[in-house]
Amino acid sequence: MNSYIITPDTKTLTIHEYDAQVNSIYTLFSSILIDSSDSLKQHIIHTDGYATDNSETPFFIGEKLFLGRALVCGLNGNEEVDTTITQEELSQLINYEVNDFYLRSVSALSQAKISINQNFRVSLDDEEDKVQLNYEWVIFTFNMADLRTQSYFLDKLDDVIAKKEDSGSYFQEMAKLALKAGN
Repeated sequence: MNSYIITPDTKTLTIHEYDAQVNSIYTLFSSILIDSSDSLKQHIIHTDGYATDNSETPFFIGEKLFLGRALVCGLNGNEEVDTTITQEELSQLINYEVNDFYLRSVSALSQAKISINQNFRVSLDDEEDKVQLNYEWVIFTFNMADLRTQSYFLDKLDDVIAKKEDSGSYFQEMAKLALKAGN
């Protein structure tokens, strides 16, 4: 099937013939553990499940953060099909410019071996009322904050790393703060 490969290291978008076989996934990512995102309408985007661990190069498709090489396939229901987006349309959605806030946050997750797409549950006050989020959501949310808040987030994150504390727990606490600020 016709698909695309995005390679952020070289900032290239190439047409790829994909056969949807496990060995093809392994050839592309050197792993069969993949993260998949349906954030692009009628398409699925596959990336290496270990991309965060391996400190792969980040980039955006729209406002969604991805790490490392990505395979973009069309999607019809649950079936992968030929892409319907043109190479030009997709290239307009890709942004290889990633700011320092994102880079430092992703680096911290990389050191902790936590995937940006890993889900966790947090509660505001009531332990029974939990919200499912992921680490990418925390980075996205704090990236929208003012510079003082971003600086606070990154300074505390640097302290957590320096003290060899649990970065995942820190991100979850920041998620709670973000949720409380939004209420």
